[in-house]
Amino acid sequence: MNILVVGSGGREHAIIKKLKEGRPDLNIFAVPGNGGIASDAVCVPEISAKDIDKIADFAEKNKIDFAVVALDDPLVLGAVDKLHEKGIPCFGPNKKAARIEGSKVFAKNLMQKYGIPTAKYSVFESADEALGFLNATEFPVVVKADGLALGKGVFICPDRDTAEKAIKEIMLNKIFGESGNKIVIEEYLTGPEVSVLCFTDGKTIIPMVSSMDHKRALDGDKGFNTGGMGTIAPNPYFTEEVAKECMEKIFIPTINALNAEDSKFKGCLYFGLMITKDGPKVIEYNCRFGDPETQVVLPLLKTDLLSIMLATENECLDSIDVEFYDKSACCVVIASGGYPEKYETGFEIEIDEKSLPENISIFQAGTKLRNGKLVTSSGRVLGVTAVADTLKQAIIDAYKACSLISFTNCFYRKDIGQKALEIINKK
Repeated sequence: MNILVVGSGGREHAIIKKLKEGRPDLNIFAVPGNGGIASDAVCVPEISAKDIDKIADFAEKNKIDFAVVALDDPLVLGAVDKLHEKGIPCFGPNKKAARIEGSKVFAKNLMQKYGIPTAKYSVFESADEALGFLNATEFPVVVKADGLALGKGVFICPDRDTAEKAIKEIMLNKIFGESGNKIVIEEYLTGPEVSVLCFTDGKTIIPMVSSMDHKRALDGDKGFNTGGMGTIAPNPYFTEEVAKECMEKIFIPTINALNAEDSKFKGCLYFGLMITKDGPKVIEYNCRFGDPETQVVLPLLKTDLLSIMLATENECLDSIDVEFYDKSACCVVIASGGYPEKYETGFEIEIDEKSLPENISIFQAGTKLRNGKLVTSSGRVLGVTAVADTLKQAIIDAYKACSLISFTNCFYRKDIGQKALEIINKK
């Protein structure tokens, strides 16, 4: 069976490894892929993940039986629609459904219309209107670019000065291009954050194991916002009681709302939640697997991933018994020095593979092969994941593995999972 996976990061590497774990005979292509993915799939680096016409043509020419569009950009651009036009079944939402991530304005309006709990907000199409709004608001506030911004389009603004700067950077300086044509300014919510990825075929919704992301670059949640410096699963804040409330008030209502708007969602729907004093609220949606959440959630999946994906496309997800291991996972992201701002690449990566614990998976994100050697090619380079019976042991093993990996200017947070351990120890 020929499988195409669209994307080039650690998330895609985790998806490919999980697909092959269940079915080692799969013939997998990755567009464009990376240096690590090349060990598990045939990479097609000459095609960009955003070039959806070339992706569809490649899939048709190479007789792809099933495609997994894992990256936000091609989903929002309509890659699934293009592949469907060629008669190729896919895992991932079509263009209309992908708006739930592609436009924060669409997502916020959807939640307001259908009574899904979220922060109060206002939408602005001009910088002058947005700056004027600051005169009558209370701080802190959150300023968000409407469109995709590599996970960096959200600014927490404790005062007017920082809010003004965020508005001007997004709308006037266009640091995110057209994604900043509109912005959302919303109330600042407080409480623990939880990430929940869900399989859905537009009728049935099945939550995966919850996770806790660590967005800030430095220990103690300091430094710049990043695409994610590490994750743990499960998240101790996502109790059975919270899970039940989310299913009733957020998960099912979201699927129903999208259906009512003629935007049936099929694929992986990511819920970024905050557990406030008033209950769980949505802080963001993603129209695909999260990164690096995927790197801790999929290693805990017991059921064959391709079977789930096929059932999702064929709208028979209710026929699949999706199971997860009763274990914990920790992923530590090893990044290039200077990330998420300026950083250098092209450094050789050294991994003492003989000393790695057996429960370790290394998911490669920013790597490429140069003269047969693995070198860095981006900000987030590797995701080092450990699976163990307890979160404490998973954290210990993940950091042991990190100590066996090196490249020039590499760095990683030393406190991934510590907050979760504190919560567990209090129970």
